[in-house]
Amino acid sequence: MTAIKHALQRDIFTPNDERLLSIVNVCKAGKKKKNCFLCATVTTERPVQVKVVKVKKSDKGDSYKRQTAWELRDLAVVDAKDANKENPEFDLHFEKVYKWVASSTAEKNSFISYIWKLNQRYLRKKIDFVNVSSQLLEESVPSGENQSVAGGDEDTLDDYQELSAREEQDIEIMMEGCEYAISNAEGFAEKLSRELQVLDGANIQSIMASEKQVNILMQLLDEALNEVDTIEGKLSSYEEMLQSVKEQMDQISQSNHLIQLSNTNNVRLLEEIEFLVNYMDLSKGHIKALQEGDLSTSKGIEACTNAAEALLQCMNVALRPGHDKLQAVKQQQHLFTDLREQFARRLTNHLNNVFVHQGHDQSSTLAQHSAELTLPKHNPLHRDLLRYARLMDWLKSTQREKYEGLTGNYVDYIARLYEREIKDFFEVAKIKMTGTTKEGKKFATLPRKESAVKQETESLHGSSGKLTGSTSSLNKLTVQGSGNRRSQSSSLLDMGNMSASDLDVADRTKFDKIFEQVLSELEPLCLAEQDFISKFFKLQQHPAGAAGADADDLDGTGHSRHHSGAERPSISSEKDMVRLMMNKIFHCIEIELNNLIALGDKIDSFNSLYMLVKMSHHVWTAENVDPASYLSTTLGNVLVTVKRNFDKCISNQIRQMEEVKISKKNKVGILPFVTGFEEFAELAETIFRAAERRGDLDKAYVKLIRAVFMNVEKVASESQKKTPRDVVMMENFHHIFSTLSRLKISCLETERKEAKYKYTDHLQSYVIVSLGQPLEKLNQFFEGIEFRVSQGVREEEVSYQLAFNKQELRKVIKEYPGKEVKKGLDNLYKKVDKHLCEEESLLQVVWHSMQDEFIRQYKHFVGLIARCYPGSGITMDFTIQDILEYFSSIAQSH
Repeated sequence: MTAIKHALQRDIFTPNDERLLSIVNVCKAGKKKKNCFLCATVTTERPVQVKVVKVKKSDKGDSYKRQTAWELRDLAVVDAKDANKENPEFDLHFEKVYKWVASSTAEKNSFISYIWKLNQRYLRKKIDFVNVSSQLLEESVPSGENQSVAGGDEDTLDDYQELSAREEQDIEIMMEGCEYAISNAEGFAEKLSRELQVLDGANIQSIMASEKQVNILMQLLDEALNEVDTIEGKLSSYEEMLQSVKEQMDQISQSNHLIQLSNTNNVRLLEEIEFLVNYMDLSKGHIKALQEGDLSTSKGIEACTNAAEALLQCMNVALRPGHDKLQAVKQQQHLFTDLREQFARRLTNHLNNVFVHQGHDQSSTLAQHSAELTLPKHNPLHRDLLRYARLMDWLKSTQREKYEGLTGNYVDYIARLYEREIKDFFEVAKIKMTGTTKEGKKFATLPRKESAVKQETESLHGSSGKLTGSTSSLNKLTVQGSGNRRSQSSSLLDMGNMSASDLDVADRTKFDKIFEQVLSELEPLCLAEQDFISKFFKLQQHPAGAAGADADDLDGTGHSRHHSGAERPSISSEKDMVRLMMNKIFHCIEIELNNLIALGDKIDSFNSLYMLVKMSHHVWTAENVDPASYLSTTLGNVLVTVKRNFDKCISNQIRQMEEVKISKKNKVGILPFVTGFEEFAELAETIFRAAERRGDLDKAYVKLIRAVFMNVEKVASESQKKTPRDVVMMENFHHIFSTLSRLKISCLETERKEAKYKYTDHLQSYVIVSLGQPLEKLNQFFEGIEFRVSQGVREEEVSYQLAFNKQELRKVIKEYPGKEVKKGLDNLYKKVDKHLCEEESLLQVVWHSMQDEFIRQYKHFVGLIARCYPGSGITMDFTIQDILEYFSSIAQSH
């Protein structure tokens, strides 16, 4: 058991930092005996954890594996079964009761004794011990201690030290050298004791033999001490000589230090004088340029720029401590301040004059652009002003208030100039869109307020009439002028007539080109102005967080102000300042674009398709250049309006579909909004080819096609007199299916299949219903036969029924000779011809389907005669070949 305990400690518990205290070989009670070991262990680290571990021997080899572990604090009861008799059985009550049988009573008692000790020490007597003899518990307490168990056994637990790997190896070597090391432990211990005594004797003899060597060593140490005294005397004499040399060297070093200090002071004084002369001196040429330099010529601007930068460098020089107390430095600083104020005032006045004169010169060129759809170019103005860009940067660094005043003045002058140019530009665009008629003048003077534009747009989309009269009289939205009236194709209903007109196609193409020209002119204008503002005012050249400009200075007042404690609204970055300036300069662009969009939508609501494509393309282009630019933001806002108009256009088409009313006097044919959807899809596919916002069109397609489906069914349900419901459904869904198949619109593939299904379904329904009329009595007779058979009458017994005997069958068949059948089919052909419209050319398709259905019914009747009247010799008066001839001759005759 000792070897097993040692092996378990080494293989199982040492790797887990645990110490094995007790072990018992057990098996479960009442089951097949499978031996295992219960081990009582404690951890080597604090706080100490006490566990009961179940270890099982592996099936292969001599290794052991840990199977289950229970915390000792979870143990409630230990039941030894019998306190008086020897009994190897015992129970441990954890979360459930575990019944065990030990290999011997002694092992069981030893294990329970250790559990009791651990309970006393770590768990404060928490566990109940049942049927355990008091003698066993008393024996586990060391003699001489009655208070607690913290004595011998505790010391045994605490003093136990695990063998090191070296010690373990040495013990194994000794045990291998003795054959009875395991079988006779006492003999092995006696052998080790004898060997230890022999070693102790040898050590004592060795110590006694070394006394002579110790005496010799002591003698040598005395001689070494005498030699050390001699060396110390020599070192003392050397130290006295070095002390005199040290005093002489200190005197020489002190005189050298004074000489070096004087030279250092002279060098530093020269450096300070050279620093002030080099960095605090402004040449006479720079001073003259700042005071009298010509700011209107390129040469003068270059001289002033160099002088201003030299002045800024002199003023920004980092003075060393004490420089500001020198009188010469104070005089230079005062001179620099006067020069800065004087030149900043000259520069500000000159640039203000340049802004005014350039604005007047640019406005004089507007006349030559009034008749053309082009915007005047500001490149000459920008080129002239960019010569002052470095001076603006200087002004921004030295005189922030004057810089902000100039910024406000420029925004004020240039905004008024751009407003005149842009308004005239848009007036020309409106006139070109609408022509020079009175009607065009009315369109060209649309109010510019957004609220008015919104009301006009809403009233435009809200105006609609109703379809009355024949099926070809369509609902049209009209725009009336004083003296003339021009129909505008503004709905799917109108497109059936208007889109085919060369006038409408030309007008839409003209509008598309004008709108594209407007956007193409605005785009480079805005980009050029934004680029000029960034370069001229030196914005976006410094990281965000620079001192923000006073937003009030950009409102056009142009006067610099002292702050006097008033709070100024800060701009988060210089990019925001550029955006704010652009908003003030081009404040009218968004309004004018919205007015133009409202005009285009009023002229023809389908212009919103052109505008959506063009505007989306320009927004996409602007975002690729700079997503945060003014142009990108403004066009994005206008795109929202265009998209809203597009959605209103689609909603208007759906609403007008719902208001369609079909005349009950004539046959329906292809509904106008079905034809209109075809025209709309063809137009949209042409416009949206390779467009960026294809998704908007796909959504509109789905809405429109669902409305077309719903309203086709609605009209079909209402038209029962001239045109059957199945015919309306069949013809219109066939037209829709043909349109979707031809245009190949991917987002409507589901609807295309649905249209095909509805067309096929209603074609079959119409054929079946129509064919039931020319052979009505024959159909009723055979339906009665099928009804009897379904009630359980055998087919061969049907002829015995009074109403269905052979005589009745012959009577019904005689009523439908070949001539009568052909006559009925001819009447049927005429009726179908009246029901169907000519546009869709479905007459032959329907006639062929009726032929197939008629032959199918004929075969069914012949089969019923053969089964129900076997051997009667009764046959129809016509054959399948006759039927084919009837259908063919009727079709050819018409």
